Amino acid sequence: METLGYLAGILTTIAFVPQVIQIYKTKSAKDISLAMFLLFTLGVTFWLVYGISANAVPVIAANAITLMLSLVILFFKYKYRKSV
Repeated sequence: METLGYLAGILTTIAFVPQVIQIYKTKSAKDISLAMFLLFTLGVTFWLVYGISANAVPVIAANAITLMLSLVILFFKYKYRKSV
């Protein structure tokens, strides 16, 4: 089951990499919902805290990396915003 946990973590984590690359290449995050990513980032933070408290290495590893990718997307959302 731990292997399944690692596999799930790897797949759900790398799913964010193409989005990060797309935003970086296009210099646009206009189609990214800020509210959704703020809520998602908070949820991932909670999962990371849970994983640490439960000593669940697959949960810790996946959510630590996902949190970093999510924060990069939020940073790009801020950096590439249009000034009005």
